[in-house]
Amino acid sequence: MKKKTLALTTAIAIAATGNAFAQATDTLAKLKASGVVNLGVRDSSALSYTLGNGKYVGFHTEMGERIVEDLGKAAGTKFSIHYVPVTSQNRIPLMQNGTVDLECGSTTNNAARQKDVAFAMTTYVEEVRIATKAKSGINGIKDLNGKTVATTTGTTSVQTLRKNERANNISFSDVMGKDHADSFLLLESGRADAFVMDGSILAANISKSKVPGDYKIVGEVLSVEPIACMLRKDDAAFKKAVDDSIKRQVADGSLAKLYDKWFMQPIPRTATETGPMIGLPISEATKAAWANPNDKPMEDYVKR
Repeated sequence: MKKKTLALTTAIAIAATGNAFAQATDTLAKLKASGVVNLGVRDSSALSYTLGNGKYVGFHTEMGERIVEDLGKAAGTKFSIHYVPVTSQNRIPLMQNGTVDLECGSTTNNAARQKDVAFAMTTYVEEVRIATKAKSGINGIKDLNGKTVATTTGTTSVQTLRKNERANNISFSDVMGKDHADSFLLLESGRADAFVMDGSILAANISKSKVPGDYKIVGEVLSVEPIACMLRKDDAAFKKAVDDSIKRQVADGSLAKLYDKWFMQPIPRTATETGPMIGLPISEATKAAWANPNDKPMEDYVKR
């Protein structure tokens, strides 16, 4: 009798585990059951940032909110949004363990990450650049020799810089900020001579600084990286629903208007203060990604 009871208990446990796994990879079912979408956002990215007091805004944040709205329409209900701030270090684990359902921050789609998570179609094509103080004398990679370079923990920017062929025979030290705002503070306070990161993030942090004219973005394009919303792996139905929403936003012109709002118009710096515009016209590479929807990793992009 004990053996039968043990066998039955084991079978139930296995079945429960299987059901939990099925639910974890069926995001649409999870959302319908809870009525809540856990939207991963960032604190200090150009595409997603906070105004404080739990208010998150930005190009990708608002695009994510529209995706959630479309998901609700398709499901015949209205989903509420729970904003989950993520960092460069924890965004993938939080996606994998179910804490986040859809992450629309500033995550590069690359081959290594595709082993752990999936990506929606590319919605922004980024160029990694160098930011420095206007009077630093730094104008490109060659001028970083003997300098201190800041970047953000969990990103690949310094590795990208070190791998760049123009960085041969150049020696520099690196220092890590816990997030993009912290990395910019390293530059602002003089603890770093340069900040290497996505061009949009550099431009956004400069635009929100006390004296934007004190900084400049310089030098060569270090890499070209496709940015996309991140999803759990092996959930084709959810990925299709998210991609369909983005395609709808492209087709009706609302995504282009959203881009203009967040990059070519003055944007909120805080909940009560408006800052200058970021001033980054939409690139031909981003236009091409919208016109030809794909989830190709950065390895498929040719550095310009």
